[in-house]
Amino acid sequence: METEVNVLALVKGEEKFIFLFDDENRDETLRQLARFAANPDLDFSWYDAAMLSRKIRETVLVESDEEMASEEFDSLSIDDFA
Repeated sequence: METEVNVLALVKGEEKFIFLFDDENRDETLRQLARFAANPDLDFSWYDAAMLSRKIRETVLVESDEEMASEEFDSLSIDDFA
């Protein structure tokens, strides 16, 4: 089975923040956003962390919705359409 890699990017002036994550390291990516926001040497705010965290969480919801829809379609039979 192939592992899907999610890409999340933020460009602020000269700085570029690119995050690659899969299901297994999603939580670590969220923690890294907080570490970046707490670092005064980076132009990465708590607002940036919040917005990117929301995007990461949205990918979880979309994936679970797709999974549920797939399971529902798999359980359908021709009798369901009669």
